[in-house]
Amino acid sequence: MGHPACSKLCARQSNRPCNMAVTIQQALQDAVAKLTAHDVGSPRMNAELLLMFVLGGDRAFLFGHSDRELTSEEESRYEEVIAERATGVPAQYITGHQEFWGLDFLVTPAVLIPRPETEHVVETALELVRTIERPRIVDVGTGSGCIALALANELPRAEISALDVSEEALEVAKANAARLQLDRRVRFQQNDLLAGFPADHFDLVVSNPPYVGERESDKVQAEVRKFEPKVAVFAGAEGMDVIRRLLPQAHDVLKPEGWLLAEIGFSQSAMVARLAGHWSELKFVNDLQGIPRVLTAKK
Repeated sequence: MGHPACSKLCARQSNRPCNMAVTIQQALQDAVAKLTAHDVGSPRMNAELLLMFVLGGDRAFLFGHSDRELTSEEESRYEEVIAERATGVPAQYITGHQEFWGLDFLVTPAVLIPRPETEHVVETALELVRTIERPRIVDVGTGSGCIALALANELPRAEISALDVSEEALEVAKANAARLQLDRRVRFQQNDLLAGFPADHFDLVVSNPPYVGERESDKVQAEVRKFEPKVAVFAGAEGMDVIRRLLPQAHDVLKPEGWLLAEIGFSQSAMVARLAGHWSELKFVNDLQGIPRVLTAKK
């Protein structure tokens, strides 16, 4: 079936006649070329992800139906999302979704996009509370709710609070809790770190705080710097402002022998170790690249 109007991708990225229907294979080729021309990383992966989003199919569908022609509406929508991605907008903000710990999370520009390395936080948290029958846990700076909800999914007897200073972020987290049917398991609250909580209250304080220094903003990926919420990324000149406040507050609200667990930046382990000198069993968990990524400290 021919198209009533010229396809922008067709006209600009290929030598096909402009009235020729575009197949899945051709659309992907054109999209990869456009994303490559705009220096978008992993252009093939992005092109496939966004076409799966537009068509509502998986990767197997794309490869199993490579000769299927896109409707004019599908082609137009695909052009729109590819153009948006070419400007640097993260694919997750375009699709509105990101997988984390095997769960599907809604994401918007109000929250940090969950990263695979943050799964080390969840994994370590599960190890630390495995012997506690009903652990009381608080997630500080919950964002999308990915850590709190992953823990709630794994620990049905845990009592979990999730805090964030951003009301918009909390709305996303609450929506994720409802979608995952975990909304009765996690208590969400707008809060500045741990202010107002009683002493000796929690078994585990867990956090993925902002830890990028403003001095090193030029080293951060442009799409992170431009599109992800600055309050969730940057924390003062050295990236330590939030961690400096979190450490003493966490010490106050933890029960004796309770644990603090926090994700940190790639060059911050020495600075964090100095700040946490009065904690016991101070350790750092490396990520898959061997970089100290997660602080664990016992009260």
